[in-house]
Amino acid sequence: MRLTLQLLAAALCGSFAMAQQPTLGLSDGFISFETPTFSVQLVKDSQTLYSLKPKNVSGGFDFIPADMMTLRQYNGNYHLGDVTFRVRNVGSQAWISGDSSVARRPVTASSASGSTFASANLAPTLPASPLNITRRWVNANGTLQLLFDVVNAGNTSVEIGALGAPLEFNNIFTNRNASATNELCSLFDPYIGQDAGYVQVTPLLGTLPPLVVTPAGKSPLEGWRFLPEATNTATAYQSQTFEALYEWQFHTLAYAENEWAAVTPWNAPSSATLSPGQTRTYGLQFNLAPSIREIEDTLQTAKRPVAVGLPGYIVPMDQQAKLFLNYGSKISSVAVSPTGALSWTTNSDAQGPWVGYTLTAHTWGRSRLTVTYADGTVQTVHYYVTNPATSAIADLGNFLTTEQWFNNASDSFRRSPSVISYDREANAIVRDDPRAWIPGLSDEAGAGSWLAATMKQFAQPNAEEVAKLEQFVNETLWGSIQNSDGSVKKSVYFYQPSLVSNYSYPSSIDWGNWWSWDQADSFATDRAYDYVHVTAAYWSMYRVARNYPALVKVHTWQWYLNQAVMTVARMTAGDVGYATDGLMDETVIGFLLNDLKREGLTANASLVESRMKTRAQLWSTERFPFGSEMAWDSTGQEGVYLWATYFNDSTTAQNVINSIIAYQPTVPHWGYNGNARRYWDNIYGGKLMRIERQIHHYGSGLNALPLMSQFLSSPSDFYLLRVAYGGLSGPLSNIDQGGFAAASFHSFEDTLKWDGYSGDYGPNFVGHSLGINTVLIDHPTFGWQALGGTVTVSGTKVQVQVHDSLRRRVFVAPLSALLSLDAGAFDSFVFDTKANTVTVTITAAPSGASSAASAPQGRLVVTQTSTASGARLLKPSGGLAEDAGAWVVPFKSGTATVVLS
Repeated sequence: MRLTLQLLAAALCGSFAMAQQPTLGLSDGFISFETPTFSVQLVKDSQTLYSLKPKNVSGGFDFIPADMMTLRQYNGNYHLGDVTFRVRNVGSQAWISGDSSVARRPVTASSASGSTFASANLAPTLPASPLNITRRWVNANGTLQLLFDVVNAGNTSVEIGALGAPLEFNNIFTNRNASATNELCSLFDPYIGQDAGYVQVTPLLGTLPPLVVTPAGKSPLEGWRFLPEATNTATAYQSQTFEALYEWQFHTLAYAENEWAAVTPWNAPSSATLSPGQTRTYGLQFNLAPSIREIEDTLQTAKRPVAVGLPGYIVPMDQQAKLFLNYGSKISSVAVSPTGALSWTTNSDAQGPWVGYTLTAHTWGRSRLTVTYADGTVQTVHYYVTNPATSAIADLGNFLTTEQWFNNASDSFRRSPSVISYDREANAIVRDDPRAWIPGLSDEAGAGSWLAATMKQFAQPNAEEVAKLEQFVNETLWGSIQNSDGSVKKSVYFYQPSLVSNYSYPSSIDWGNWWSWDQADSFATDRAYDYVHVTAAYWSMYRVARNYPALVKVHTWQWYLNQAVMTVARMTAGDVGYATDGLMDETVIGFLLNDLKREGLTANASLVESRMKTRAQLWSTERFPFGSEMAWDSTGQEGVYLWATYFNDSTTAQNVINSIIAYQPTVPHWGYNGNARRYWDNIYGGKLMRIERQIHHYGSGLNALPLMSQFLSSPSDFYLLRVAYGGLSGPLSNIDQGGFAAASFHSFEDTLKWDGYSGDYGPNFVGHSLGINTVLIDHPTFGWQALGGTVTVSGTKVQVQVHDSLRRRVFVAPLSALLSLDAGAFDSFVFDTKANTVTVTITAAPSGASSAASAPQGRLVVTQTSTASGARLLKPSGGLAEDAGAWVVPFKSGTATVVLS
């Protein structure tokens, strides 16, 4: 479906070089110096950063794209050391803008001595303004700092309404193969947290030390601005192979009054006033963390405020969140915006210098907690409040099967009945789009809505919704989207007016792009990704039919299970493209294989297992087996990890975990916490089509699955748990108050809104529904905590009220015990630390979801995920019967209690 831009450079380089002359000054040489941590090179003429190599790292790894610098030596190319600003005389309304990259000239160098490595006045490369800026590269007790001395050189007071430091790191994948990309490149993400803000730059290998950029002095990370550059260049700026660069903004008022006026920014915009002759210094400090897991330790060493949120920063209204803060100055005040959105009380959970708060959410949507310390340092922590967790899932299912239900028997493309793509801004289904797959019920952005609807029935079955989805499966999925031989179309919608003379294509749409497929292209069955979505739908309906048999009327559970197996078999028959890549959602195939074994269907289980083994054996021979349709991607890791783990290839599995933590961070911000790297899919599934860092696109939920699985097998790895839970919680934030789920949130500060299209949200919900759980841990610093629940400790008994959105899985980390329900819902459990028993209370339906179907009986599965602790498998008392690997739990008045010992 998608096109890569990997070969774009050769076509563009020549024309761009003729259009401009180099201005960076590479031919005039470099300034080189050493710090205890880095080997550094500056371009002599511009004194911008050319190379930043950490010492004691093999291979000469460089955080800066020095090898691409000859392609980025022109006006308009941003480099680390550049500066941008907007300034005005106090009392004036008009801003004067400055940008050191626009008309670059050699800066005026000053003599460097003492702790100063290099210094220069930037006047030659800036337009005339009241500001006189000197840039210094200095050694601050062994730590590299970049400082800007900003002087009001005028005769009247001036207001600085914007001041920013562009950041250039090596996130350029253009014309690199998989090895070069993973070994040379880094990705960077911000914590937009004011004085506590920082930027982490993580090498893609996941095993090299990351760079942590922190404020030097009073230099808040107030805003995070996308930097526009020319896109018709050899490096393919703002494309799938080069996302773009961003700017650390110390002040943002001038943008908030203009380009960002229609949105609420992440932080309250500020400006600074300088009297005539007054100087203020801003700057950045470059710290090297020993590993990605030690970024927070590095922040503490740098004496920066650190925040840890459990379970994260997306908070349903029926849950509490914990926030732990660590800084050398006492907290003087805490405030929230909007007023009343959150309330908090202190807790005594944490040890040492940490201060703990318990937060309760009240107001739906974004909120900002502002912590002010006694020394004047300001830290902001960004939260997102959702409807109560089970209610949000119920809202989603209702919206999908009502507002997004398409029922038109005369539809020319056989799309009826179905759950179809939706435009929330128009509040209408998407009947037509030039990207054929979006209204065509296949590929991610077309299948996404019905995929979410069917998986919702696995998570929280509803009788009316199941009835509609049975119609969809029987009449549209089977026979229209999927052919009788098991093959799956890329779209049932197409643009070919001669074949559908009775259909009126909108004349307002440009049908001349490659993605306006004709029938032959739409009906192609050569894309393996599409098969997994179909498999997931069948598997979910099997789970409903097997565990809630009264809800299904059309087919037996055996039929749904056979359809799933047949789809996997057809996908791996040898003639479907990308079948040897890791595929989004394919954790479902792992669940399918486990269910086949539980049901005793040996032949089908052997078929699926052998097909998956062939793929896993191929991946075991590759260092970077994460290929996809794109030059670089974050979708292959899920499937590669699943089968590497299943077939005991621990080396490949660990490579996957290292890969994921390099692009899926944990930071005190709901949008970036657990948010795996995705930045191009708005082109293919969004209403607002552009390359940008996407917030909680489906990478969040899917990449969290390997991390959660790895944690379950290593239940003391709390870093993995935090990142995984942030990713699994992400898909809840996409669901609005009415139940519509958007594909992703737009991160550019002039937008900051959910996309209008439902798009490819479905895979994100797959990740959520297969991975979300309530996790009980005994943390060495924060004590007993329940992610997804509320914990109360009384003597040797630790009681947890289960509050996660599914209430189907509970993990007791000290026992390495995973408790799962095929039917029913967990209400609460008690872990007796002395007796090593777990007493669970199960209900027929989850509380807070009045529309959810009641299970006829509970079906409890107990799994020991690790033997490292010496724990033995828990078993229920009371003589419960077993059926297909599940303990059958009878309800009395809709509830049951089971003691596991």
